[in-house]
Order: sequence, then C-alpha cells, then structure tokens
Amino acid sequence: MRIRAVGITAALIAAIAVAGCGSDDKSPTVTESAAQAQGELVIWADDKRAAALKPFADKFGSENGVTVKVQAISKDQQTTFVTASQQGSGPDVMVGAHDWIGNLVQNGAVDPVQLSAEQTSGLNPNALKAVTFNGQTYGVPYAMENVALIRNTELAPEAPATIEALVTAKKPLCLQIGQNGDAYHLYPLYSSAGGYLFGTTGSGDYDPKDLGVGKPSSVQAFQKIAKLGEKGDGLLKRSITPENSIATFTSKKCAYLVSGPWAITDVKKAGIKYDISPVPGFQGGQPARPFLGVQTFYVASKGKNKALAQEFVTNYVTTPELAVALYEAEPRPPALTAAFDQVKGTDPDLEKFIAAGRDGVPLPAIPEMAAIWDPFGKAEAAVVGGADPAKTITAAGKTISAQIK
Repeated sequence: MRIRAVGITAALIAAIAVAGCGSDDKSPTVTESAAQAQGELVIWADDKRAAALKPFADKFGSENGVTVKVQAISKDQQTTFVTASQQGSGPDVMVGAHDWIGNLVQNGAVDPVQLSAEQTSGLNPNALKAVTFNGQTYGVPYAMENVALIRNTELAPEAPATIEALVTAKKPLCLQIGQNGDAYHLYPLYSSAGGYLFGTTGSGDYDPKDLGVGKPSSVQAFQKIAKLGEKGDGLLKRSITPENSIATFTSKKCAYLVSGPWAITDVKKAGIKYDISPVPGFQGGQPARPFLGVQTFYVASKGKNKALAQEFVTNYVTTPELAVALYEAEPRPPALTAAFDQVKGTDPDLEKFIAAGRDGVPLPAIPEMAAIWDPFGKAEAAVVGGADPAKTITAAGKTISAQIK
C-alpha cells in the first residue's frame, strides 16, 4: 500500500511468466504435462508471504498427495498475474490486494469462492464486504490494513483531536505526497473535508456513474487541504514522499506519521516510543475515513487445478494456524476472528489500528478506480504546492470522467 504502480515491461512479464511455468532440462511430453497438472498446485505471493506459506503448502500437499509450489512474485503482481493468466501460464492461487477484484473479474482472471456460513461468520464483516463484488465473494480475506496517526510520544505526548490542533502544535507531519501525490494516504483528510471519490448505489456498492472528483464538495475539500499546504500552514509538503516518509519519522524529524501496520517494524527498529490513534479530521467536519484494505487469496479462473485451489483457499486459508503465520510474517490485523483473538493479547497495536479504521470505507474495487489514482494524486501535489484548488481538482475530475467513459 505504500506505492501504487501501474504497468510492467514486456521483458519482465515474459521473465516472470516463464518463471511461473518452471523450467526443466527436458521438455515434458503432453501426457507428462497433464499428469503434472493434476497433481500440482501453484501459488503466487509476494516475498514475505511466500516464505510464510511454504510450510503450510508442504503440509497441504502431503495431506492431499499433491505437489504445492509457492513462487515469489515481488513486483507488479496484479499486472503479471493478469498477463500470465491470459497466456495460460499463471498460478492456481494468487495472493494480493482486494482492490484488484474489479480488474481481475473484468479480465476473467478469478473465480468466485465458495465459503460456508460458518466460515463467513468467522471473518471480519468489513473484510468480507471488501472481497464482495457484484454480489459474489471473489476471494478469502486474511489480513486487514488502514492508515492511522502514528505518534512519537516523546515529541507529541497527546493525540490531537483535530487537524487544527495538529497545526497549532507546530510539529511536523509525515504524510507522503511527493511530486505525484497519494490519494490513499490523503483520503482521511479529503473525506473529513466532505470530498468523496464514488457515490454508492442503494445496495451499498460503489457507483462509477457518481464521480465525486470535480464536484463542489471536492472543491471545498481541496480548498481546506490547500490551507494545510506549502503556501499555507505548511503541514503538508511534497518533500515527504513514499520513499522517505517512514524514514523521516524514524529519524525523529516528524512528530507524526500517517501510515499503516507495515510501518511499525521500522518504527520499532528505530527505538521510537510511539502510540497509534485515528487520523484526526477537520474541526466541525465529517469523520476522517481511511481506506480499508484487505489482503486476499484468489482462485485463478485459468488455473490448471481449480478444485485443489478452492480446497486450499476455502478450507486451509480459513484456519487460525495459517492466519497467525501470515501475521507473524508481516503484522497486520488478521481478518479471521479466531486468529485476531489469538494474537491481539501480545500486540496492542492491532486493536489500535482497528479502532483507527472504525470509520473507514473499503478501498473501491471497481475497475473505474484505476482512473482515479494518477489525476487525483497529481492534483493533490499541485494544490499542496500552491496551485488553485478549484481549477486543479475540476480539471482532474474532467480527466477522470473522460477515462471512465
């Protein structure tokens, strides 16, 4: 969630697609390939999760008489998965973010998963909602994440109740912006000021026909954000980037950091005394609503062993042992209630992040969300740098609207 990137070079796609297929000195015959397909489950995940999954994959393979291969895909996972799927060289199971769902479904890359009533009742309701698309469940959630206000308690003993209180304190804030902006990290402030990205339908699903960017509410929101920028209070700065925001905080140059659970490992390593609280909103404004993100196991629709994939995802991923192992690989609140209850006693940060996300909203998983990131982010960076808020966000809205149509 730190950096959202789109696109991948053809060479990288080819290299990883080939790696996903595996390589042998002797090319297998068609009969041999079919036999291997029947007894082999291929899982793609990022480096940390791949390592955590390995012993559980081996156990699953042993219990089911199959070979399970866990392969680490470290960059551009979504694009790589879609491309490999279209080429017939993808995995059976893919581990990734829930907001991929709209794009994956649109590309025919994933199948719905079949969870029992008992299994769904054991999952966090917000996590389950995040993986629901067009009325169907398209993945099994295993971890949740949202940003919060992480505070150096030596520099800032008390949590600010509002953004205005944070400004009054005159203590630096690390909220990553850079030259291209970051809609994900800004969203709590944007929502508190009255802005929204997409409206919702009567059923509560995001409505791509109701674009909030460019509407009067977004103009008013960006006018408030502009006052926090470099020509205003100086709370928001483009010099705070995705690459340096956490390091700037751990070097004690910022009293506050807006980030998620992924930042805590570095904060602890630096020996910072810290606390976690919700991102404060504007005084008299709406609640500051962070995006809720959910890490998910997907069943690939083009996988060679879909029955095995469904078995692994629905009956193995929903066990506390695996959920706890994934938590230990990178501490984020488990979506499985039994696993969350098991680890929360040893990690008080988990409940604080959950509390910070109480007013949060699921990150839109509709395909149209892809049109938001770049124009919105660049508008954010420009306004923080001093550009006219009304003209800038109105222009961004037109750009987004043209891409969606």
